[in-house]
Amino acid sequence: MTKTYLLREKNNELYYSKAIILDNPASLKILDHPIRQKILRLLNKKPMYPAQLAKDLNMHEQKIYYHMKQLSNAGVIEISSRKDIRGTTAKKFSPKCMNFAVSLSKDWKGITELLEKKDSSAAKFLSPFIKKNKIDADIIVGSPDPHGPHKARARDGHYAIDLAIFLGKFCSVRQDFVTRLDVDLDLDNEKNLIIVGGPVTNLICGKINDFLPAKFSDKKPWGIRTKNTNYTDDSVGLIARISNPYHPDYKILLIAGIRFIGTKAAVMGFTRNINLVLNRFSGQEKFYCVVQGFDLDGDGKIDSVEVLE
Repeated sequence: MTKTYLLREKNNELYYSKAIILDNPASLKILDHPIRQKILRLLNKKPMYPAQLAKDLNMHEQKIYYHMKQLSNAGVIEISSRKDIRGTTAKKFSPKCMNFAVSLSKDWKGITELLEKKDSSAAKFLSPFIKKNKIDADIIVGSPDPHGPHKARARDGHYAIDLAIFLGKFCSVRQDFVTRLDVDLDLDNEKNLIIVGGPVTNLICGKINDFLPAKFSDKKPWGIRTKNTNYTDDSVGLIARISNPYHPDYKILLIAGIRFIGTKAAVMGFTRNINLVLNRFSGQEKFYCVVQGFDLDGDGKIDSVEVLE
């Protein structure tokens, strides 16, 4: 059975509601009647017998039957339950839906096309990683176990959940798992990658660090170096997109911080303020954006992100 929904955009958000597409445009005339509209509103509150409707609307029952027959023939209402009463069968009715439309078009498009138009800058930026409505990349997070030269435990892998929810606006779930640990990855066999976490806790970030347009320090004090500034605050994060140096035909998206709180700031910036983050993106081969997270309400957790460069 084909399900149909109406979409409405309000305050830059999309809302949907179940709908029925009527086969005959003339069926819309059935709804253009004040009594039938009152019947539908009452039935939408709860299923009712015609006798109940007649009482609530203070109308003769035969008149209610007439209007309900019109609604039933048009496919607008349906029987929700039956009950035997004194040798007869009483029927309760309910509306199939409260939204109705007539479609003369055969040109139906995937919802992702609408989302791409709605978030055109994000869709353009993510296009190498999403193809044919499917994610064409692996999301790489640091292992929670001690690993790497610093024997570090990753504390920022769970931020990839927010990132995945955001990416879900542009693609559907893949058959195989998308998320992998850095210790399970061989860069020689990989293509498109989305890396979450800095080089101390994510070994793959460390392996591509020299190719980034803004680089992480390789020793303490940890920081992020750009052409103009050396950032050392823990709450600073980096969002960067480059060609995969091991497979130049593919791309790498890095979302990472100096420490785990910086990774959180980078994920927040990318998922909550994508248009601000990508303000300087125009399709260039190498792109980066430095952000910083702030705790505005004083609860010890960052809740706001600013773009530094």
